[in-house]
Amino acid sequence: MDSTSGIALNDLSTNREELAQDLIEVSAPHGPEFSLPQADGGKDAWLFLAACFVIEALVWGFPFSFGVFQEYYSTHEPFASNPSGIAVIGTTATGIMYMIGVPLAPVYNKWPHFANMSKYAGPPIMAASLIGASFANEVKYLILTQGALYAIGGSIVYLPALIFLDEWFVRRKGLAYGIMWAGTGVAGLIIPFTMNILLGRYGFRTTLRIWAVVIVAISSPLIYFLRPRLPISSVSNSPRRGLGFLQTSAFWFLSIGLAIQSLGYFIPGIYLPTFARSLGLSPTIGTMLLALINAAGVVSNVGMGMLVDRVHVTTVILLCSVGAAMSIFLFWGLSSSLPLLCIFSILYGFFAGGFGSTNAGFFKVVKQRDETTDMGTLIAFICAARGIGAIASGPVSEAFLAGQHWQDKAEMGYKSEFGSLIVFTGVTAAVAAVSFVGRRLGWV
Repeated sequence: MDSTSGIALNDLSTNREELAQDLIEVSAPHGPEFSLPQADGGKDAWLFLAACFVIEALVWGFPFSFGVFQEYYSTHEPFASNPSGIAVIGTTATGIMYMIGVPLAPVYNKWPHFANMSKYAGPPIMAASLIGASFANEVKYLILTQGALYAIGGSIVYLPALIFLDEWFVRRKGLAYGIMWAGTGVAGLIIPFTMNILLGRYGFRTTLRIWAVVIVAISSPLIYFLRPRLPISSVSNSPRRGLGFLQTSAFWFLSIGLAIQSLGYFIPGIYLPTFARSLGLSPTIGTMLLALINAAGVVSNVGMGMLVDRVHVTTVILLCSVGAAMSIFLFWGLSSSLPLLCIFSILYGFFAGGFGSTNAGFFKVVKQRDETTDMGTLIAFICAARGIGAIASGPVSEAFLAGQHWQDKAEMGYKSEFGSLIVFTGVTAAVAAVSFVGRRLGWV
């Protein structure tokens, strides 16, 4: 990221901090008695970030491990006899969580206290969704519960944390977002094995109920630390910020690239265990491959987050896009055995998994173009761009599988029923670098 990209964001955060400090001093009867917690460090900031890391893991780790459920539901009753739509369960959950910020952000802007209070309802709603899903006998009910209702609960605890992080970290924003988003990778390393064991031993009904209890038990002590750094009164009295960023070419190039990337990004996480089974590998191997993707994402989220603080975001996007596309075409497409699949999982997890950390650079570039941008609104629109691709990837991927256009017309992974799906995933990963082209043309 170039230095000027961070100036606008730092100035805006500084102005908000100065306003908050002035209000505290004016309200004190005998002069200033309080001071704002330290930004970019200090006990409070790191406790907040630690809570964000765990909440991120709980909220996103479960749907990002959906490939284990995809394999289980498609081979066990009562869903195996009519498996159509199973992939939509996972993409519905991720898609809604990405997109729900668009209606929520204006609500949080108008009633800032609501953002700080609604977070307490998130984990109970997530737990209720999984308990409801445990009684399902048809895929459509799983889509409503494990998909949609889970996403609503996850969103109202996750979005406030994402918004508040902008107050706690200013100059080290990329690193902070990278650490937070690494929570998904850590959870993705642990949860698939946990779900695989529970599903094999107890079935999906008991497994979902156990995980509902886990969500509430772990998240409840942490919700307190997901609090804003600035007094809510100062935020609610700050000038209303517009939607001027929607008129900038930078926003649209970055958003289009993000939507295209997400259209294919979730496909390996959903279908890799099933692909492994088609090669005669055990369900445990499929779970291991999913865990490798998520584990590599832990390293890349932190690393790419640090890189975004130092170079222009489109450079990082190009690195992630090219690396992900090459891993798909060279290793997934040409795989017919476990070693190549392991290499693919590691490389894809590293490059595709690190794409999420480019959001911090996205924020900086857009705010450089329009300093009046409200962070909550911007985050909502960025997440919506990713959500559009996430929701569409479910039915699109099932359409590719139903067609089986390349079966027996190519070699190795390309000749399987997943051949056209592999090509589609690779193309979306490569085209996601469109914003790098936009920068070369002077539009980003």
